[in-house]
Formats: sequence, structure tokens, C-alpha cells
Amino acid sequence: MLSRHTVPERTFMPSIPELPAAHVVVDWGTTSFRAVLLSPDGVIRERLETGDGIQFVDKGAFEATLLRLLAPWLAAEGALDIVLVGMVTSRNGWIEVPYVPCPCTVDDLAGGAVRRQLANGSSVILLPGINDPARKPFPDVMRGEETQIVGFGLGKDATIVLPGTHSKWARVAGGRISGFRTFVTGELYALLVQHSFIARAAGSDTGADEVPAAFQRGIAEGATGTVDGEAMLSLVFSARTGMLAGELAAGDIRDYVSGLLIAQEFRQARTCGFFAEGDRIGIVGNDGLNRRYADVARHFGLEIIAGSENAAIDGARAILAAGKGTRHDAA
Repeated sequence: MLSRHTVPERTFMPSIPELPAAHVVVDWGTTSFRAVLLSPDGVIRERLETGDGIQFVDKGAFEATLLRLLAPWLAAEGALDIVLVGMVTSRNGWIEVPYVPCPCTVDDLAGGAVRRQLANGSSVILLPGINDPARKPFPDVMRGEETQIVGFGLGKDATIVLPGTHSKWARVAGGRISGFRTFVTGELYALLVQHSFIARAAGSDTGADEVPAAFQRGIAEGATGTVDGEAMLSLVFSARTGMLAGELAAGDIRDYVSGLLIAQEFRQARTCGFFAEGDRIGIVGNDGLNRRYADVARHFGLEIIAGSENAAIDGARAILAAGKGTRHDAA
């Protein structure tokens, strides 16, 4: 979740406390390892990114892998506080850290963290994910995005969308993450363009920097629809009929489907009560999707507040600061 881009809109910058020493924040996912070395005031001094995701860690050797990857920083700085977020804290990772239920505060997240002392004297703090017991039929979950929400800020009531393979829509109210819902928009897109009739018909991606016209057309259809707007399974088939009618070229298909799906995500989020026309929403994250989500948000009459590109880092630092003096050791 260590984002490197942001939407070129109004940006919200929360106040994050200064910590007493240099520290490291690591987003350790399934396929990648990203880390930043931070000064006490949160300034990024160095970055590290490798392909050492948790699925490639040999026989559970997480501590040895972490010490190896951070060796240059540890040699220069000595023992450090190392904050770990992402799938490394899942049941498939190093230590499974239980979810903290919504509604939850920064203090709740700090209290749910697990700490472990490393051989070199460094302290590893594994942050928990969160769940929403109010969701049916089963509690919804996130692991990692909660740090981005905290980094965006819990001081004002807000709706925040975090684009991604599994997009998250969250509500902040009363200084807490009050609830959230997951939409598998990105995963559905990948399945459609790689393994369906769409994959057989679609040309290569446009690669354009600007949002292409086919995406805009997909938004228009997905937001209102020339068929019943709720009939998503029927609407997706328009990617094929658009080609047969000569309205869509092969190179348009992927962008068109992207627009359809994201617009449908917004329709469903609106139905779930996350926003009404004229509201402000925060867009936080990366995955190359922020610009597209901002375009769809404008189509729905929303004002955009872009989260800081360092929202995940800011959130991890805020949770670390809240947990100072509280210890919850791993078993």
C-alpha cells in the first residue's frame, strides 16, 4: 500500500506526530516487498522495493529475510522500529494478527498490533487488519488499506474509496473507521479481459495517458445504462454487441469494460449509502486507477479530495505513535 501517485485534485494532508527516532515502514505483500526508511518527522530518506513477496519466503524464514533485505539500513542506523503492514500479517504470512472490528480508532489499531523483538534488537510491529461485522452474509475484511484510511485522516467525517483489485469504500465518522464494503471490480475486470469472450475480441491496451473516449463511453453506459442499469450481467455483453454494431473497435474493448465496471461500482456504492450527488469523497491509493476513479466520481457529481501519496506511510506512523508505551508481544 506504499502509494507513489495521487489524483491531481484537492489533497488532504493530516497532522502526523513526530516519533523519537528513525523507523521503517514495510508493505510486505504476496508478490512484493516495499520499504521506506523514515526520519523521526516522517521524511522519506530511502526506499527499497524487491520481488521478495511472502509467497517466496523459504520455509517461513521471515525474520531472516527481513534482516537480509534491511541489512544496509540496520548497519547504518542500528536497531530500528519496523512497522509491517499487508499480507505478511495474514494467516499466510509471518504471524496472523487478528482483525480489529469496526468501528475502530487509531488507538484500537495500535492495541491490536503484535510486537516481536528481533535478534539484532530491532522491534517489529505487525499491524492488524480490520473487519466489519455489520456486513452480511459474512463480515467484510481489509488488511493494509486501513493504514491508508488513517493516513487520510479520521478527524472529519468522510467517505473514502480505495481503488484496487478489491476496491474498498469506507466511512469515517466520529474519529473512527465506522464501516466499509469491498467491491471486487478489479478482479472481475481481469477475469473478463483475460478469460472471457471479451479477451478473444479485445485488442491491445491504448496506453494513453489521458482517459480514453471508450472509457468515457463505458462510464456513461455503466452509470445510467441503455438497458436496465441494474442488469450488470446483461450490460457487460454490450462489449460484444458494440463491436458487432460497428460502434466499438477491438482496441476500445478493455477501456469500455473498465468504464462499465467502475461506474457500476459507483452506482452500487451510492445504493449502499456511501454518497449522494454533490458530496465530497476521498480517493486514496494507487494501482494506476486513481485518475479513472476521479473521472467516474466527477460523472456522478462528486467533489474529489485526493489523499496524500504517502497515506499508507502516514497511517502506519500514526498507529505506531499511538502504540508507544503499549506492548502486545507475539506468542
